[in-house]
Amino acid sequence: MAKKTTLKLVHSAEPTPAKSAHQEEVIDPAFLQRVITEGVIHGDAQAMLPRLPRASVDLFFTSPPYADARAYSRIHPDRYVEWFLPFARSMYDAAKPTGSLIINIKNRVANRGPLKGQRHPYVYQLVLALQNMGWRWVETYIWSKPNAVPGKFGPRTKDSFEYVFHFARAARPYFDLNAIRVPYKADASEIARRKLDKLGRRSTEAGFGRDRTKTYLLGGADPGNVVSVSQTYNQHRGVAHTAAMPEGLAEFFVKAACPPDGIVIDPFAGGATTVVVSRRLGRESGGFELHESFVAEGLRRIAEDVADDTPGQLVNGVGF
Repeated sequence: MAKKTTLKLVHSAEPTPAKSAHQEEVIDPAFLQRVITEGVIHGDAQAMLPRLPRASVDLFFTSPPYADARAYSRIHPDRYVEWFLPFARSMYDAAKPTGSLIINIKNRVANRGPLKGQRHPYVYQLVLALQNMGWRWVETYIWSKPNAVPGKFGPRTKDSFEYVFHFARAARPYFDLNAIRVPYKADASEIARRKLDKLGRRSTEAGFGRDRTKTYLLGGADPGNVVSVSQTYNQHRGVAHTAAMPEGLAEFFVKAACPPDGIVIDPFAGGATTVVVSRRLGRESGGFELHESFVAEGLRRIAEDVADDTPGQLVNGVGF
């Protein structure tokens, strides 16, 4: 059972886009505690998200329905951005100044219309729209899937990766690189040699940089922005949700982008992988799910502490 949360609401000094009168009316200070306590709440996230208190959530980590991907969600790529922006607006309002929105999403080959047979640009259009809304585009990650499903895909190879986009509410989001470091590939003698580097500082004009002379004192290497985690296929093993996220993917980003005592919300909870993994890592977490059968499956997984059938782990940047 989730521990009781004492909300500490912090208001950002940065200007934010206008909030609708409807959203102001529905904010419910007790609602976040209910989400965390119950784990997954049945309902439309577009109605649920505006009820969250302002500046209360550390991380929104989610894999929203992809365009034209599943029978339970047929969102045409041409209108995907328009569909998603109300969710993004509410998450922006509810995110702490150090908070983040991290989205796992995959682009599509259009199956109709003037772009039929081509890659549809809706993913890239969404990124730009979120940036224009005020979300800061921090990084693009590649989720590499070593066991991607083979098949016939026309004049192209099979899809072996998906995007994970990291957006931040403000200029300095919480991010703990040490929490996701991986074992060094260099041997002990090479590590010892590199420790002698006296000119390791590398700064950028964007205001970021790291001191290479301190790298080998931190217990592990920077894993990079290609995250390799095997895909899970539990839809063939009696699990209600047909697009389950592997535990290793959620674990990587929750560790990196949410403080140990923080709050993680998944507005498209599905089978509750994000919730289960976040709770296992000591975070408080909950989510929303539109489809009642998935809610039941998510609550079962939360009770059993099972997020999928193949937990992923990162070892030297490779999922096993």
